[in-house]
Amino acid sequence: MNIQDVKIAVIGLGYVGLPLARLFSTKFQTVGYDLNKVRVDALMEGHDNTLEVSDELLRDAIDKFGFKCSSNLEDIRDANFYVVAVPTPVDANNQPDLRPLWGASETVGKVISKSDIVVYESTVYPGVTEEECLPVVERVSGLVFNKDFFAGYSPERINPGDKLHTVEKIRKVTSGSTPEVADLVDEVYNTVLINGTYKASSIKVAEASKIIENSQRDVNIAFMNELAKIFNAMGIDTHDVIDAASSKWNFIKLSPGLVGGHCISVDPYYLIEKAQVYGVLPRVMFAARRLNDGMGAYVADQTIRMMNKKGVLVKNANILILGITFKENCPDIRNTKVVDIYATLKEYTDNITVYDPWANHDRVEKEYGIQLTDMSLDELKGHFDAVILAVAHHEFEPYDKRDFLTDRSIGVVYDVKGVVKREEVDARL
Repeated sequence: MNIQDVKIAVIGLGYVGLPLARLFSTKFQTVGYDLNKVRVDALMEGHDNTLEVSDELLRDAIDKFGFKCSSNLEDIRDANFYVVAVPTPVDANNQPDLRPLWGASETVGKVISKSDIVVYESTVYPGVTEEECLPVVERVSGLVFNKDFFAGYSPERINPGDKLHTVEKIRKVTSGSTPEVADLVDEVYNTVLINGTYKASSIKVAEASKIIENSQRDVNIAFMNELAKIFNAMGIDTHDVIDAASSKWNFIKLSPGLVGGHCISVDPYYLIEKAQVYGVLPRVMFAARRLNDGMGAYVADQTIRMMNKKGVLVKNANILILGITFKENCPDIRNTKVVDIYATLKEYTDNITVYDPWANHDRVEKEYGIQLTDMSLDELKGHFDAVILAVAHHEFEPYDKRDFLTDRSIGVVYDVKGVVKREEVDARL
């Protein structure tokens, strides 16, 4: 296959697949495929409710470049370069759940032809592409891997809500099942990426590179969270300590916080699982996950302690939580740890109000059983015994958080993100 013959189908049109498919469409004939027909119809009308692709860019891709989204399998049968970008979650026991990948591989198997290439972008432990996905493609298609069809792996590096490091600006790792395929996969991605690619030596190396990106960040944030606990117990402001330490050239500046979302809080479990198969117990990664998963409850406990210290009755208190998405200025609620703050506080009071201008109310209620308030920020002023700034949405920035308190002098303001001036809050992580 030559680069000029490439026709792309992207399987999965979520936070990763849609931006990538839209970008590919500017240089290649591209179809995006998703099982969710409601999602597909909305995209073809020119709106992405994840807000990762602007209406203008999406409409431009459709009208100018012929980009098409579909839930009809026949619409991707003519493709010869399949890109799989589906979620890789964990189950209730934090075990890797490969069902989305198996399902996507079955889809590819139904339409793939001889000489075609399938590239996986989903974050996985080393070996999943060749040991779990491609056998499914072989079984469904009747074709033989690396003889009749070929494969590659190029891990996604999408950062939801980040309008600076957009998909075209991200340098990506690429790989292929043969040297020739690796070259073609690399060339395809290089065609649309401003900052180019890094061609890994094998698919497993590419898989491993992605899993350690997120695992490293998880461990680093866990260290900062542990420091926050230590310094809070000592009565020292953690952010002041970080600012001082950052004066040294080789100090890695990170902040404590809640670790949620579909990447950093999930991906380490994939490597943890695979490591144990080989008899290696990843103690540091285990400890980091356990510590980070407990930070929501820690924030709630610290708020309760501060309320008790200031003489605010915790039982049946009115508490406002600002933000529920897993990060600022983004509608993504997947695996948000704000719900752990909520759950811990619910043991003391039912009077908890959650406000988030970015989150979809119906999705939050369906996923977590939490009803977001319809009141405006101005309407919420003067009603609460405690306020927790959980997510630093830009809508919250102009407001004095103490204005939401019934009594400015004894009410409690807790800043999870460390974005409010120290003198304006009672405590911060």
